[in-house]
Amino acid sequence: MVVSMTVDSSVQQFQTCIDACNKCMQACEECFSSCLKEEDVQARPHCINILRDCADICSMASQWMARGSMYAKRFCQLCATICDDCATECIKFKDTHCQQCADYCRKCSDECHKMAS
Repeated sequence: MVVSMTVDSSVQQFQTCIDACNKCMQACEECFSSCLKEEDVQARPHCINILRDCADICSMASQWMARGSMYAKRFCQLCATICDDCATECIKFKDTHCQQCADYCRKCSDECHKMAS
């Protein structure tokens, strides 16, 4: 059985931001797992905590946009702030996973700023 779904036009306009949030959430989850395995894990408590926050808010922002929540724009403003902070923290570590995560966080922040304006 194939379910046909009509996408609400208000949701369609957020698709680029939804995609960026989903990619950022995945990058943060992967980076979080990798950071826990690094030899200097003791030096990363702030990074590890913000990765969790960032993954969670990106996931929620994606959900709120997908359902067309009237609070999605305000929520994405907070998401952009957390993504910026996460990128700033990740860039401090030279691991490939942290550098890539910082890139995804910056892209997500940019898309969330666009969506919220």
